[in-house]
Amino acid sequence: MKDVDEHTDIAEHRPMIIKNIFLQASRSDGMYDVTGQSHSSFGTKNSLRKVSSVLVAMPVIGAGAVGLAIARKLAERDGTSTLLIERHGAVGTETSSRNSEVIHAGIYYGPTSLKTDLCLKGKRMMYELCERQGIPYRNCKKWILAQDEQQHEQLDRTRKFASSIGVPTHFVPLDEARNREPDVLARNAVLESPTTGIVDSHIYMSYLQSDFQSKGGDLACHTTVGAIEPLSLGAQGYSVQTTSASGESATVTTETLINSAGLDAVSLSNSILPPKRHVTPYYAKGSYYSYAAAHPRPKTLVYPAPTTGAAGLGTHLTMDMTGAIRFGPDVEWVDNPNDLSVNEERLGAALDEIEIYLPSINREKVMLDYAGIRPKLGKGSAVAQGKGDGFSDFHIKKEEGFDNFVNLLGIESPGLTSSLAIAEMVDGLLYR
Repeated sequence: MKDVDEHTDIAEHRPMIIKNIFLQASRSDGMYDVTGQSHSSFGTKNSLRKVSSVLVAMPVIGAGAVGLAIARKLAERDGTSTLLIERHGAVGTETSSRNSEVIHAGIYYGPTSLKTDLCLKGKRMMYELCERQGIPYRNCKKWILAQDEQQHEQLDRTRKFASSIGVPTHFVPLDEARNREPDVLARNAVLESPTTGIVDSHIYMSYLQSDFQSKGGDLACHTTVGAIEPLSLGAQGYSVQTTSASGESATVTTETLINSAGLDAVSLSNSILPPKRHVTPYYAKGSYYSYAAAHPRPKTLVYPAPTTGAAGLGTHLTMDMTGAIRFGPDVEWVDNPNDLSVNEERLGAALDEIEIYLPSINREKVMLDYAGIRPKLGKGSAVAQGKGDGFSDFHIKKEEGFDNFVNLLGIESPGLTSSLAIAEMVDGLLYR
């Protein structure tokens, strides 16, 4: 485990809000190019000027963990000018910072899905990057618990699938489990995933941002994307209308377009693609709960056995880098992706779930903490269990009929774990 205190300089000295690209714009009705950048290791200075030619800059829309990883990867290439556009005042303020911060093993998503492939690659890349760059992480392992024989059979299927894709898992004898985590109750079986861990997602994203900028990338915060017009179906690029926090607008044209807008990705995609290729967004709100007591405090992540058809993995126990435990997320389908209030009415049901595997919990010490929203492409199962389960994979593709438009939809869990691998995939779609 890496000590958090060693790395406070990452968070304290790397600016999260970069000078808005519109500050030097003298007009709001022109066609602008991002040129004449002066780069330093911790920031960029952008200059906007009116041009008549197609913009050379490569925009990535959305500066969550995935957008940051993509922009950083693209900025590595010589001769490119990468612009990362973020509507909020800082990177990673939506789904990327409102999750469990788990480095997933990749055992839930079926044999042929992008989620499995990218999670397995991304997990390895995440651990390697964290070790190399001193980003706080902990390989704390995960237990999946069975309380009856039916759940035990589910865990056995999970173990066999994990083995088939090369991910180690094993059953922990119940006596050993009680000795290791005496407060955790498993009546029937404990399946351990030794490659599961946690990461400080905020410092991880801060590193990605700093490295992206040090490679010459430009970050435009407080910048919203409006209409996007494919020019000759993308053959001549894309015209992207943007608006700053002060209301100034500019039109950026580019040869490529990468949609990594998270909660807003589907609406952006639907504004570009023809109606027959439109998709419906689904928003799964998950509430998290903190724990104010010193006991019990397991040191292992604890998950209930997956429920067939459920859109989540149950109200599980995770922890942060200080060892403080938290519970969540649950699943609440909402229409408004901007409502991040924690739903107090769901606390009772969450406590009932928690008590099944942590019976000594002090219910009075479980507090409302935060909520996050997962962008989904359906209301089906979070675990791939076969035909008809409604499992939705990541949608990451170069859209047919639209030159150099890379579209990323439904980037929920395991998006954080997969982020570096997704970045490699997008780079490959554009350049191979």
